Amino acid sequence: MSWKRFKYNPTYVSFKLGCKAVLLPLIIFQFIRTMFLPTTFDVIVLGVFALTYIAIHMEWV
Repeated sequence: MSWKRFKYNPTYVSFKLGCKAVLLPLIIFQFIRTMFLPTTFDVIVLGVFALTYIAIHMEWV
């Protein structure tokens, strides 16, 4: 039996999984956009998206 599922509120867990599902396509789109039009803003947004995705994936958040 896994006790980890009782650690967090189910609403928080579903919100976290939803963010993880939305972030991957956004990262891919932002990466392609940054390849063609590399502005400072695009690089910063790509970095924030990537760090957020990694934090959710590694369960730091």
